[in-house]
Amino acid sequence: MSKVKSGDTVKVHYTGTKTTGEIFDSSENREPLEFTMGTGQLIPGFEKAVEGLAVGESTKVTIPAGEAYGDKREDLVINVEKDKLPPEIKPELGQQLQIQQQDGNGIPVVITEVTESHVTLDANHPLAGEDLTFDIELVEIA
Repeated sequence: MSKVKSGDTVKVHYTGTKTTGEIFDSSENREPLEFTMGTGQLIPGFEKAVEGLAVGESTKVTIPAGEAYGDKREDLVINVEKDKLPPEIKPELGQQLQIQQQDGNGIPVVITEVTESHVTLDANHPLAGEDLTFDIELVEIA
């Protein structure tokens, strides 16, 4: 029976949960996730969990933050004066915005604090700093 190796295109069903047990993503009731092993399309820990599986096999793995979306970085959290925001933006906690870098590329940020004079913007991935658990079933090796 063939087992997954680097370079294989595979399809998996998965459910991802936080340490609290909260499901943050799942392929349930959707098409399976398709990706090519070794191309960096997914977080490293997920690919490691799939490598070596045979079609029909399942695994449950807890991926530490460092092999998932990384540790939370304080250098990606900035305070901005409210009057520096465009006038059409009415900042609210949890609001998602995009800020422009000097090279013209946009970076998604989330407002994590709003005061009278400032807002705090966080450019970390929403799952940064989290250990994640995945239930994975290999459906197909292409």
